[in-house]
Amino acid sequence: MTSSGATGNPNGDFALDGVDTPVGRVTVAVSSTGLCGVGWGDRAPVSGRLPTVVDHRRTAPAVAQLDAYFRGELRQFDLPLDLGGVTGSTLIVLQMPLDTVPYGSSVTYGELAHRSNTGVPARGIGSIMGANPIPIVVPCHRVLAQNGLGGYSGGHPGEGLRTKRWLLTLEGVLQPTLDWPRPL
Repeated sequence: MTSSGATGNPNGDFALDGVDTPVGRVTVAVSSTGLCGVGWGDRAPVSGRLPTVVDHRRTAPAVAQLDAYFRGELRQFDLPLDLGGVTGSTLIVLQMPLDTVPYGSSVTYGELAHRSNTGVPARGIGSIMGANPIPIVVPCHRVLAQNGLGGYSGGHPGEGLRTKRWLLTLEGVLQPTLDWPRPL
């Protein structure tokens, strides 16, 4: 998976599409250079920035890989990423889960702060993860608080922690319980 901090799409458009998942509909936005947004429901993850179009040719790889992930058949995404406008410490911190926290594992905000070597404290790591424009693919759900799940801005309104728990159970980080069965 490749990522770029600079958008290759300054005057272009974003192709939007969606996939229905066990945690609700997920919408993807793809620029001319890569996946640039993942959102929940039909809310466009890049709304208001540039015009949006329907272009299934451009969105098909992201939709197919997200669908396979939610079926438990994909453990690592292989998509070009466009993190347009994300720079400096924020880009380094967002890259860390991609590079150092594989499927089936987790890290605390504090550990990620240390690994990033950016000087960003644990609370700052949480803020950066909460603003992640490409959740699931950039696996911010694998970053936990020292004493529990922490927060999660992904998911439908009011469903963030439930969604995070679902994703972590799917990946085997959390074990199923009687009140929380394995997702698949």
